[in-house]
Amino acid sequence: MPGRGRSSFSKRLKERSRQEKQREKLERKTQRKLEKQARGPEDALGSSQTHFFEDAEDAESDEETVSSSSGEN
Repeated sequence: MPGRGRSSFSKRLKERSRQEKQREKLERKTQRKLEKQARGPEDALGSSQTHFFEDAEDAESDEETVSSSSGEN
């Protein structure tokens, strides 16, 4: 059966590729974890989350300004 060898070889290539991707993913995860620890606990929130909360506070103060000015009429 000459077709048998090729299929096993293809499966082995796919498995090696899958293992390589899994290993790279684990390395990236470990690197992110190390970078997060290096930043320290004061920067526990990501910068995008920090900006989100700052924007939300600004929006609340703008709404209060609009509410108080519309209530005066």
